[in-house]
Amino acid sequence: MGSLQKFRDSVFLYAMTAVISAAGLARTFQTKAGPVEAVRCVDLTVRAGEIVGLLGPNGAGKTTTLRMLTTLLEPTGGAATIAGHDLATDPAGVRRVSGYVAQSGGVDPQITVREELVTQARMYRLPKAEAVRRTTELARELDLTGLLDRRTAALSGGQRRRLDIAMALTHRPKVLFLDEPTTGLDPGSRAGLWDLVRELRDRHGTAVCLTTHHLDEADALADRLVVVDRGVVAADGTPSALRLAHGGSIDATLQDTFLAITGRGRAPADAAPIAV
Repeated sequence: MGSLQKFRDSVFLYAMTAVISAAGLARTFQTKAGPVEAVRCVDLTVRAGEIVGLLGPNGAGKTTTLRMLTTLLEPTGGAATIAGHDLATDPAGVRRVSGYVAQSGGVDPQITVREELVTQARMYRLPKAEAVRRTTELARELDLTGLLDRRTAALSGGQRRRLDIAMALTHRPKVLFLDEPTTGLDPGSRAGLWDLVRELRDRHGTAVCLTTHHLDEADALADRLVVVDRGVVAADGTPSALRLAHGGSIDATLQDTFLAITGRGRAPADAAPIAV
C-alpha cells in the first residue's frame, strides 16, 4: 500500500469524529530559484463545534494550508477530508460544506449588501425565493438588516467583515475558514467579531478554523491552538496545555509560550506584544 493511500485511510478514520482531517498535507512551489516547500507536513483535526486557531511566524504556511483545505490550491502531498468529502477526489463536495473568508474579502463595491448576499446565495444554487429568505435571515443574525440597501463601498471595516462572513455562511456550511478575520479592525469591531464566531460555534455547532496575527485573539477565541512553523505542526493543544508544556507554567504568557515553541527564545520583559 502506497504512502498516499495510508494517509487517506487514516484521514477517513479521523473523519468519523472530525469535520476537518488532514494528514501529511504539503505544498511545494516551483520557482526560478528552485523548489520552495511552503507547507511540508501538516496534520490537523478539527471537530464539530470547535474553534481552532492556527498560529505561526510570517511565512510559516498558515494561509497556504487554508487555501489547500478550501480547494483554492492543490496540495502536492498528503490528504484531507472536509466533513467527509475528500479534498482530492471530491473538491466540489468540499466547497458545498465549507465557507471561506480570505484576508482581503471579496465584495463588489458597486452593489448593495442585499444584492451581494442574494447573488452569493444564487451562486450556491438556492432558488430565488430561498435566496431572498436566506439573505433576510443572515442580515438579522449578523446585524446587517439596517445596511441591506447600502452599497458595500460605504460600509465600515467591521460592517464589511460581517458581510464577508455572511457571504461565507450563505449555504449553511459545516466548516468555516477565517484567514486573519480582524486585521485592520478597531477594538470594538474586533470584540464584536469574536462574539459572532463564538455564536456560530455555540448555536450552530459550526467548526471554525482561523489564522490570526494577534495572540490575545487566539487566547480569547480558540478552544485549541495549532502552532505551525517552517511548514510543519510544532505544537497542538489548548492554550492552557501549551502554556504548561512549553511556557513552564499555567501562568506563562502566550507570547513566551509561542516563542518557546518556535525556538525564538523568551521575550525581554519590556518587549511589546508580537504579531504572529
